[in-house]
Amino acid sequence: MRVKRVLQKNEDVKEKIFVDLSLIDSLLEKYKSKKGNLIPILQGTQNIYGYIPEDAFIKIAEVTGLKLADMYGVATFYTQFRLHPVGKHIVKVCHGTACHVQNATAISEAIEDALEIKDGETTPDRLFTLESVACLGCCSLAPVMMIGDNTFGKLTGSQAVKILKEIKIKENN
Repeated sequence: MRVKRVLQKNEDVKEKIFVDLSLIDSLLEKYKSKKGNLIPILQGTQNIYGYIPEDAFIKIAEVTGLKLADMYGVATFYTQFRLHPVGKHIVKVCHGTACHVQNATAISEAIEDALEIKDGETTPDRLFTLESVACLGCCSLAPVMMIGDNTFGKLTGSQAVKILKEIKIKENN
């Protein structure tokens, strides 16, 4: 079987990414004729690639008959879907009320300065993606950030940056 590779250009990281579209064949086969298949297909595609590549949308439309406009509408409406690759570590900084009043903005700004990215962006090495979120449900620990399954509370900007530096050191060893 020949693997079809499609070149995917990502404007955020300014590099070309090869996407193996055959990876979604079994997913499309499973859902192509099921009613209400749009969200499960998008979720499955994102689980495979970590985001939904542009060329995957085209293949999904060709195989299932779903309209590109409908797929983009759903993918851009729900925050669970990503249209660009993300970092290995997603850094979520809570900006809910409790965190906001405890100066979560200082944490976000310190991280932005240290990583040289803005909210929603990914570092060029694709190690970190920074996201501001509405609430992480850890109000008693405010201000809070979450990296993967790990929650860090009662933070200052310098403490948050130190945590990121420690992760980077572990990644480079």
